[in-house]
Amino acid sequence: MSEPQDRLGEYGSMRAFDETPEPPAGPAVVGEHGAVARDGRRRFVVQRHRATRTHFDVRLEHDGVLLSWAVPKGPSLDPRARRLAVRTEDHPFAYRWFEGVIASGYGKGDVIVWDDGWWEPAPGIVVDDALDEGKLTFTLHGAKVRGGFVLIRTGDDQWLLNKRADDQAVSRWSIEDPPRSLLTLRTNDEVVAGEPPRWEPPTDDELAALDELSGGGVWEIGGRTVALTNLDKQLLPPRPPDAPAVTKRHLVRHYTTMAPVLAPALVARPVNLTRYPDGPDGESFWQKAVPAHAPEWLRRWPDPGARRGRTREYLVIDGAPALAWVANAAAVEIHPWTSTAMTPDEPSYALVDIDPGTDTSWDDTVLLARQFRAALDHLGLVAGAKVTGKRGIQVWIPVRRGLTFGDTRRFVERLSRAVGASVPELVSWRWSTDEREGRARLDYTQNAANRTLVAPYSVRPAAGGPVSVPIEWDELDDPDLRPDRWTIATLPTRLTTLGDPFRALWPIPAQDLPAL
Repeated sequence: MSEPQDRLGEYGSMRAFDETPEPPAGPAVVGEHGAVARDGRRRFVVQRHRATRTHFDVRLEHDGVLLSWAVPKGPSLDPRARRLAVRTEDHPFAYRWFEGVIASGYGKGDVIVWDDGWWEPAPGIVVDDALDEGKLTFTLHGAKVRGGFVLIRTGDDQWLLNKRADDQAVSRWSIEDPPRSLLTLRTNDEVVAGEPPRWEPPTDDELAALDELSGGGVWEIGGRTVALTNLDKQLLPPRPPDAPAVTKRHLVRHYTTMAPVLAPALVARPVNLTRYPDGPDGESFWQKAVPAHAPEWLRRWPDPGARRGRTREYLVIDGAPALAWVANAAAVEIHPWTSTAMTPDEPSYALVDIDPGTDTSWDDTVLLARQFRAALDHLGLVAGAKVTGKRGIQVWIPVRRGLTFGDTRRFVERLSRAVGASVPELVSWRWSTDEREGRARLDYTQNAANRTLVAPYSVRPAAGGPVSVPIEWDELDDPDLRPDRWTIATLPTRLTTLGDPFRALWPIPAQDLPAL
């Protein structure tokens, strides 16, 4: 058994990683049964790749890499369909998250994640021996393809992929038209056009079923079964006092109905959660690891860089059912990583956090945000602002692939110091709140691996359920703007009227950070 990096030499030699958006051959920590994931299950992915010819890439995780076959017609659930499968180079485990456009070079074309899940070799099968002998029998547990399959070598790199006749077989089965991504619901054309990822909200019937649950029960949403408990438990006090308190039912409804606008900020990103099982006045805790009792369908990401004693496996939210599970856990706040599961060491954004001090007025906070707006306009950078739902304002600056957290941290520090120098009476650079003399801090330290800012449209633990809401830059001039202006009760009207201001950040602009 060779190390994953030793098996990825061909993959690396065929690509220029300063040009392709594909993930480099990074580390993969192999655990039980040769699987990367903590639960010992081997993952698989099927990607639809429109290159010189359109085909489907079937990739099976084994010993920290993805064994790969190009299947021109794609896998089939019909046992009578015999599919040509051409063995290609092993791919890194991180490739299971890849979706995008390869603009040039090897594999030029566009890719979507058509299906994924986990797989297991047939009983008694030793994978390496089966590959050497030219016959691998296995079972797929996916959303679209499932049941028994067999790969049979017919010569050199030529194989046949056949569905076995079992209870998952479907006669005359055909691939959906148009084929859509399992992760983002996009077609290949929509990926090329730069359409943002999206998730489907619950249907009217599903919401009616949620309303009918008396305190708890099983909720069928998006093809998944989610167990809900204590739905009428008060999580957040009312605002105003004569309004209804925010219950867990309200939280479940908010997060699932916000799925379409949450998707761009959450798709393929590990998340940290802040849970408040007894409301903001009770005990709260920060959760990173996926608990052992979590349902098996929840998407997980094993961190290859996790040191001993640190969180090994994170939750990756992938749609409304996962959001329902999160809300049922009383996870009021969702904090996505700045980087993705595919390239955890490369930030997608540079982040500015305007953190008010005890003496910082709201007008002072808005003034600082306007200074950042002017600076970013001067630099020609696309960015978006959002109120935090508490007291502050945050700025998200999309950046190109290939930058490091050191790059974004240095840039935001220099930008913040330039802004701070224009209004020195408002800003302190002291870390401790007690040493700031009531002044604001322009925090650049969140630009680091596994550091987060609260997600757009995340709820905050305060009366009425205020929400962190993206704003248009010109809303900084609105005298009615407040950091906690919108709640889970009032946000839907705003979205219906205005839409999502962060839509302008998608696709993420391939912008560099200028020297300051």
